[in-house]
Amino acid sequence: MTNYSRRTALKNLTLALGAMTVPARLWGNATESIPMILPERNKYSKPDKAVTAITLGAGNRGNLYGEYAIKYPDELDIVGVAEPIDVRRKQYIKRHKIKRKNTFLTWEDVFKAPKFADAILITTPDDLHYGPCMEALKMGYDILLEKPISPSEQECRDILELSQKTGRIVAVCHVLRYAPYFIKLREIIHSGILGKVVSMQHFEPIEHVHMAHSYVRGNWHNSVQTAPIILAKSCHDLDIIKWMLDKNCEDIQAFGSLSWFNKNNAPEGSTARCMDGCLHESACPYSALKIYHRDRQRTYVFDLPEDKSKHGDAILEYLRTTNYGRCVYKMENDQPDHYTCNMLFEDDVTASFSMEAFTSYHGRRTRIMGSLGDVVGDMQQFVHTDFLTSEKTEWSQKSDGHGGGDWRLVADWIQAVSNQDKSLLSSTIEASIQSHIMGFSAEVSRKEKRVVAVKV
Repeated sequence: MTNYSRRTALKNLTLALGAMTVPARLWGNATESIPMILPERNKYSKPDKAVTAITLGAGNRGNLYGEYAIKYPDELDIVGVAEPIDVRRKQYIKRHKIKRKNTFLTWEDVFKAPKFADAILITTPDDLHYGPCMEALKMGYDILLEKPISPSEQECRDILELSQKTGRIVAVCHVLRYAPYFIKLREIIHSGILGKVVSMQHFEPIEHVHMAHSYVRGNWHNSVQTAPIILAKSCHDLDIIKWMLDKNCEDIQAFGSLSWFNKNNAPEGSTARCMDGCLHESACPYSALKIYHRDRQRTYVFDLPEDKSKHGDAILEYLRTTNYGRCVYKMENDQPDHYTCNMLFEDDVTASFSMEAFTSYHGRRTRIMGSLGDVVGDMQQFVHTDFLTSEKTEWSQKSDGHGGGDWRLVADWIQAVSNQDKSLLSSTIEASIQSHIMGFSAEVSRKEKRVVAVKV
């Protein structure tokens, strides 16, 4: 890179970084309690008419994406829902004013009716992505598909093949591709100011309570019934590494195991449930009584009554009757609580990824190393250091849970469906499939203790 082009790139980078601050007008709420970075309103023209969609699964993600329709009803209109849990279905119907004839208990019921919308939002559990996605494609629906595509490599490939055969749009919810933080990091990599990018380190601290909640007690505690944690939690990370480098992964090597959350570490005097008189409950950081009842963390999973005065009794009942009240050392969980991947990409670029349960914090960390400079960031901010001048350029933004990517993905998907142009998306199934193959290959490597070639 010449001195002139180098100075120009640095100048342009500095100007662009200043423009990346997310102003107050771009903040809103997905629900009353979930702050969101809103999509950029001037990126596209308003659709001629709202995209109509049916939500399959009215849980956390179904509500998060569905709330876009409440904020922007001229762009998205939720006209149907399938949800087996009565309270969730009723709340969703009320929220979106869905007609009785368009409400269903299961996803199968939706496809017994003639096609009555433009698109389907698939936010069912991981092991229930394949069936509704294939049926939706056969009936001519476009799709917004929560990650992972499927827990099965063959099913992922089947969905890709049918989407290409039918010509329907399938957007995979790799929302980090739409986060301003990662967009800017990718821009830096490809601007040339780092010189040749040689390696990348990426770290996802899950946070100890989140791990216990989701991957020990929660819906993803069993990899066979749902998906391996490298896909269920971290296909985002494999995808964002590949997307930022924009190179194919050739080989992968993985290590990891379930070291702590198992019966061997259950202290003497512990009980099957935290509220059954466990001698260690008050001193256990994973106590269900502490997390859910005393601290009231992550209680959104309980479908609590509207009357907040009844929340305490309702939470205790859930702790008596569901996995969320069980001892973390006595579950049927098999997900690794630490996981490390080494990857070789084209042009001898190396990358490492670590997913760790035992942290007091969350939020991804990234380091990018180039021949002319490096970048260190944590999703809230990053610092670029120029090796020649030692000058540092800083960028920061207040961030939501996915760095602002959730609703920006939905906005791009609406434009792609409205214009029937999948090039308006960065996370099409065609673009997203390799990171899933990387995840499946990592699991083979971890279990067989060998380097595995990634074959898309």
